[in-house]
Amino acid sequence: MNKRSTTLITDVLIVEEQVDLTLDELCRVCSTEIDQLTALVDEGVIAPEGETPSGWRFSGAQLRRVRVAVRLQRDLGVNTAGAALALQLMDEVEALRAQLGRRGA
Repeated sequence: MNKRSTTLITDVLIVEEQVDLTLDELCRVCSTEIDQLTALVDEGVIAPEGETPSGWRFSGAQLRRVRVAVRLQRDLGVNTAGAALALQLMDEVEALRAQLGRRGA
């Protein structure tokens, strides 16, 4: 007898690069608190447009960065500075891969 596994997807979010999220919206989408996002801004993980938290706007690329940082913090217990370092290293790896791709072309 063949058993089948069923996965229920409860939330699906498709985000464009040009998305413009507020701080509250970003918190809701990433299931996190304002303090955690403010710490990511302070650490330089993300750089919102706007001068005050009530006026901050975040792009789709920043949403992806926040999701990775939050996952690192929740799943691996990495602190904010560690998440910032991990994202910086991931950015460098991506840049190096792009350089290698251009050289191979």
